[in-house]
Amino acid sequence: MITEPFGYHAPKSLSEAVRLVAQFGADGKVLAGGHSLIPLMKLRLASPKHLVDIGGISDLSYIREDGDEIQIGATTTHFRIESSDLLKTKCPLLPETAGEIGDAQVRNKGTMGGSLAHSDPAGDWPAAILALDAEIQAVSARGERWIPAREFFVDLLATALKGDEILTAIRLPALPSRAGDAYLKLHHPASGFAVVGAAARLVLGENGSIERAALGITGIGPKAYRAAAVESALAGKSPTTKRLEEASAHAADGVDANSDLYASAEYRSHLARVYTRRAIEKALERAQERTDGR
Repeated sequence: MITEPFGYHAPKSLSEAVRLVAQFGADGKVLAGGHSLIPLMKLRLASPKHLVDIGGISDLSYIREDGDEIQIGATTTHFRIESSDLLKTKCPLLPETAGEIGDAQVRNKGTMGGSLAHSDPAGDWPAAILALDAEIQAVSARGERWIPAREFFVDLLATALKGDEILTAIRLPALPSRAGDAYLKLHHPASGFAVVGAAARLVLGENGSIERAALGITGIGPKAYRAAAVESALAGKSPTTKRLEEASAHAADGVDANSDLYASAEYRSHLARVYTRRAIEKALERAQERTDGR
């Protein structure tokens, strides 16, 4: 289908973009890579009268290390994240997740910030940044604020961003010592979206027990979420096979699972448990390798 007519605006600075977004209000939408918004516009599920394209603002495309933190600009492409040597060392979950997104064309054009702002229930980035305890920067004419990932995803295609705010950056902790990450998913065969996906970060104690676990799940419900019951079942425990299995059984607790042409609610719940266990096992293996110096 063809989109409704709209005005196109390409600001060259963040301040100009902020001004335009404030000016257009509910009639405007922010455009980054376009892989999420444009299909909705073609289906006329979204019909903004104005698009504010932030893709040309060079200050919003970067990957930086700042002490024990990693900061990523909103318009940084999936491919740039996938190929970043810094991230492969300091936060390997990000390149791993980026490599699971769509195909090469999508990864070369799509952006991390655009994907997060879209909040697709089958998106990959939401699970990863939840597992990493990331924060999202929102900027408006009123100032800036950092939103914890756990508070960012509100509902289906809905986030905590206010109408006049632009998502500008993501910050997250680098991989600690004695820690491991993993992201695994069942791919939709055509789109590459996650039928269900699980991201895990495990931090081990000096005695080899699980000091802290963080799990982000995508694809099962209306939004990505932290699997708090799984995390609680693992924290402070020895990572035996039985314990990992028992903890993973709680991956879908309290979630209203989606049912569609690709998977029933029951099957999605089953997949959540399976992929949570696999992600935990892979993260544990990597944490043990780092702890042993392998």
